[in-house]
Amino acid sequence: MKKLFTLSLWAIIIYACGNSNSNASTPASGDKSQTASHGNPSYDPNRGAGKFTKVDVSPTLDVAKAEAGSKVFSVKCSACHKLTDEKLVGPGWKGVTSRHTAEWIMNFSTNPDEMLAKDEKAQAMLEICLVRMPNQNLTDEDARNIYEFMRKNDGVK
Repeated sequence: MKKLFTLSLWAIIIYACGNSNSNASTPASGDKSQTASHGNPSYDPNRGAGKFTKVDVSPTLDVAKAEAGSKVFSVKCSACHKLTDEKLVGPGWKGVTSRHTAEWIMNFSTNPDEMLAKDEKAQAMLEICLVRMPNQNLTDEDARNIYEFMRKNDGVK
């Protein structure tokens, strides 16, 4: 009985966290009417859906931005993400900057609802993690700082 109660409680928590925007919906795997491009030929899956279309990234790490990003990570990200490749609630961050462009990461971190509605990579991660990333209301500067912190985590110096 205790085990059933615990499972029910977790189901409620996951459902509640996964439905922060009641108007947002995630298409079923086979539903191609809601796929990444939404019929928009200008959609670029390498940058995702959002305002970031070109992010200038220096070959060397911006230490000040990475430090600021570390602070944002500890407050808004660390409850769900690890800095290793291990999944917690969301995917681990190790190697994330080699898997996704700066534009994609910044669009997803500032606009997860639209990304989950339009981007096939984001939808695939949702199928694995089973919990929608909540909108943390990050500023553009927060997103850039987090990206730089991710680069530091990935070994950029």
